[in-house]
Amino acid sequence: MEAFIVYSSLILSVVLGGFFVTYLQQTNKAQIIKLLLAFSGGFLLAIAFTHFIPDLYHEESASIGIYILIGFLIQLLMEFFSGGIEHGHVHVHKGQKMPWGLFISLSVHSILEGIPLGNQLMGHEILSSHHHGDDNSLLLGILFHQLPVAIALMTLLINTKLTTAKAWIVLMLFGIMTPLGVLVGMLTLPGEFGLDYHVILAIVVGMFLHISTTIIFETSENHKFNLLKLLAIFVGCGLAFLMH
Repeated sequence: MEAFIVYSSLILSVVLGGFFVTYLQQTNKAQIIKLLLAFSGGFLLAIAFTHFIPDLYHEESASIGIYILIGFLIQLLMEFFSGGIEHGHVHVHKGQKMPWGLFISLSVHSILEGIPLGNQLMGHEILSSHHHGDDNSLLLGILFHQLPVAIALMTLLINTKLTTAKAWIVLMLFGIMTPLGVLVGMLTLPGEFGLDYHVILAIVVGMFLHISTTIIFETSENHKFNLLKLLAIFVGCGLAFLMH
């Protein structure tokens, strides 16, 4: 996995989200966002349970579960500021102020999930299990979720007092946050500056668990799953299972 491919794909997913909002304004964006989120939720949940959680417990003591729980709670706290945009909640009010709390929350999340990806790029095995190695499930999980989040964020930004050009600038600032986290992971060795990548990955997995379960439970309408959304969840889970 080349660093250039990782950086370019992370930024491209955000750019695609911005173009989707800017040039496809007549389409049913809300429905498409829900389907993309349902797919990403299924994928994130599956890689967490079939891949990262078993490997983390294999590498670490049972106390690693504490950090998975901490990640879950950190995501819960951050969504207090983000308004739940990570799982499709977009509260649009024409002419509203720039939601800096939301932007900072999304940025912290993005930087954190990029750190173990950067460590993996440098060949420092976070998990030594036979199916980790060159596995791209972490990158794909980030990409699959980042696209609908970028769509939701751009939808919100163009309804603020910002001009379209400034909205794009803010979106691209968000787009470089995960690459920034990747860079941090690439430039720091495991254990350096107190960074334990098992712990950071466990926190990221906990965040994934919160996001994915919330997406799945909130993807229902009147407690009945729409067939397309249900299929999207199963496709996401199936893809992750095939990669295992």
